[in-house]
Amino acid sequence: MDHFLVPKHRILPPEEAEQVLRKYGVKPHQLPSILASDPVVKLLGAKPGDIIEIIRDSPTAGKAVYYRHVVPAEE
Repeated sequence: MDHFLVPKHRILPPEEAEQVLRKYGVKPHQLPSILASDPVVKLLGAKPGDIIEIIRDSPTAGKAVYYRHVVPAEE
């Protein structure tokens, strides 16, 4: 997580996740997914159903915000 190539990740609290879903008019399953087995998701302690906010540096926008829905890992 401390490497300069790893963007900032955080689990959205339920109230904030609901605001994001309302803002974009989507349901959680309509967001891009991220597996629960992803190393960053494991490190954060996120569970399937959580929404992760990812903030990346962008050469044009400065900062770009992405959202991912945590889904169960394939067994």
